[in-house]
Amino acid sequence: MSQYERREVAVRRLLEGAPPSVPPELCEEALRRGGRRLRRRRAVRGLLWLALFAAVVAFSVWASVAQPWVEPPAETTPPLTRW
Repeated sequence: MSQYERREVAVRRLLEGAPPSVPPELCEEALRRGGRRLRRRRAVRGLLWLALFAAVVAFSVWASVAQPWVEPPAETTPPLTRW
């Protein structure tokens, strides 16, 4: 008998037998943990949206103040030749 056949026989034996008993408090525990996970996920998502909004506002303020698209003024004046 091969390894595959032994596993198949073991699985069939498990499926044909009576289902195992589940502790009664398992459902409440799963609901509690799932609710906590959903609240954490919602809070993290909210914080990420807030951080994205703050980054967009900060970039907009910086761009309006610094105006990186405008050519900077010349540092020196051109030489005067007609005196």
